[in-house]
Amino acid sequence: MDTPFLYNDFPVFLRLHFPEKVQKISLNAGFTCPNRDGVKGRGGCTYCNNRTFNPGYCKTEKSVVRQLEEGKAFFSHKYPEMKYLAYFQAYTNTYGKPGDIKRKYEEALQVDGVVGLVIGTRPDCMPDSLLDFLGTLNKERFLLVEYGIESTNDATLKRINRGHTYADTVDAVERTAARGILTGGHVILGLPGETYAGIITQAGELSKLPLATLKIHQLQLIRGTRMAREYEECPADFHFFGVNEYVDLVVDYVQHLRPGIALERFVSQSPRELLIAPDWGLKNYEFTARVRKRMKELGAYQGKFYRD
Repeated sequence: MDTPFLYNDFPVFLRLHFPEKVQKISLNAGFTCPNRDGVKGRGGCTYCNNRTFNPGYCKTEKSVVRQLEEGKAFFSHKYPEMKYLAYFQAYTNTYGKPGDIKRKYEEALQVDGVVGLVIGTRPDCMPDSLLDFLGTLNKERFLLVEYGIESTNDATLKRINRGHTYADTVDAVERTAARGILTGGHVILGLPGETYAGIITQAGELSKLPLATLKIHQLQLIRGTRMAREYEECPADFHFFGVNEYVDLVVDYVQHLRPGIALERFVSQSPRELLIAPDWGLKNYEFTARVRKRMKELGAYQGKFYRD
């Protein structure tokens, strides 16, 4: 019996492109960010602490090749035939000298078993000259460019010191997709000042964009960030979802999304020693199981309330 459609799952998306199992390997290629080096600002986004998502092997003193080889060693014992995507994750991976950027991409693609690239970046850091290079690369290898969108609300983007507008996102996503490059996005639900209704409206706005994939994360308060200090000064400005409340928000959000967008994840899981709130004590797969269960209970599915 076929499983009823609940949402467009990222593993299904990958199977459309690869016959074998594929695993992303995160990289820290030594890039910085215009929101840290003074071009756009200093200190970065108020919520950001890159230690929350960099595996132990991601060290800038290690070459891209070495990081990939160590990542492969971590995964290959379980799936010896697995292939890999080099995931340029930390900071802004299209920001730097063009020659250095291209060289690091090419180094990654020369590693045995690496079948493509996933490039995380900001929507205000994608010049046409680099897009032209990526467009050529895309004709030969798998490529997914993932933009940190975070919010469609300009007031929110200013409040979290993001350093770009939603118009920048629209422009970058449309220019990237126009070159035939798979284009993804990342959003954070529950940023300070945003309402439930506004979050649901965001799903419809994002659905207008030519996004192939989307990552959805809950707001997390992380030690050592500017946002953590802001919370200490004015906790009333923040709302951290309880787990069941966030499950219902995700289900509602997904129902307002265009069905063709592949959903990679619904939550982020930060190291316990860095996380202040919310601490649900759930693994990502456990949370996903709760979302699927709730969708079945409600007869919910991706795109149910989507209007073209």
